[in-house]
Amino acid sequence: MTMMLLNILILAAGFAGLIKGADLFVDGSSALAKRMGVSELVIGLTIVALGTSAPELAVSTSAAIQGSNEIALSNVIGSNTFNLLCILGVCAMIHPLPVEPEILKRDFPHSILATILLILTTNSAAAIGTTVFGMADTIGTVSRFTGIYPLILFFAYLAHLIVGAKKGQTPAAASPETSLWRCLLLIALGLALIIAGGEAVVYSAKEIARAAGMSETLIGLTIVAAGTSLPELVTSVVAARKGETGLAVGNVIGSNIFNLLFILSISALIHPVAVNAASAYDLCLLLAYSLLTFFFSFSARKLQTGEGILMVLLYIASVIFAIVR
Repeated sequence: MTMMLLNILILAAGFAGLIKGADLFVDGSSALAKRMGVSELVIGLTIVALGTSAPELAVSTSAAIQGSNEIALSNVIGSNTFNLLCILGVCAMIHPLPVEPEILKRDFPHSILATILLILTTNSAAAIGTTVFGMADTIGTVSRFTGIYPLILFFAYLAHLIVGAKKGQTPAAASPETSLWRCLLLIALGLALIIAGGEAVVYSAKEIARAAGMSETLIGLTIVAAGTSLPELVTSVVAARKGETGLAVGNVIGSNIFNLLFILSISALIHPVAVNAASAYDLCLLLAYSLLTFFFSFSARKLQTGEGILMVLLYIASVIFAIVR
């Protein structure tokens, strides 16, 4: 009973750290964008996306070092599914979420192409015909050699963003409130609170789940994937509430690209990542979710409240399906 109470307190403290950290992180990132004369979208796609993906990077690389390379893949797939359906869905439920033309023309297609590249690399589409509920036979791997290509694509994409940001740069008036050091301090402090809060939430949720009799597999499918995406969730929700919609959407799409092209590549370079039939099925589902979200975004140049509700319900259904499977 004492340990359960302690874990509940840690859980509450973790959520408090996430909320406060996201608030500072969004303020610092937004101020940095204004000071540098670049759009909040570019800041969301780069600094914010890379920062909030730190938990996924830590989990996947740790799993690869320990040889638990299937966790590295399932963490990426689960996190990207959560980002697309749950985070964007929740933000749209709060308020219709405008999607900027740059996202639709450049970044969303990059995310979809990165998913297709991973499917082709792992031969996932061919494995769907042999997928059976609970089937765990290895059908392929992301080798160290094939892991290099996504990494090259990631740095090419990042360079493209930076060059584009410099071309569109406009002079910004500096003020004591938006000094560079203040911006960096807010970002660093916010990121530290986000990461620490995320770790506390994941740890305490795992312990509470174990006490409730949940299996390790079930914990991994639900808590780890969603828990490592909590920084993206809180950051995007806070950004949406503050009207920083470019930062909110850019955070999600940028994180997904970072997860697919960078984190999985680093994990594969450490240790080849095995792909089982269930993961292959989930990868194809992720592609379907990406195309659906892109269609919703493209149809009205925004995610409507009704679409957000549908996306969250679809995420809940996908979790239930994974548990039953």
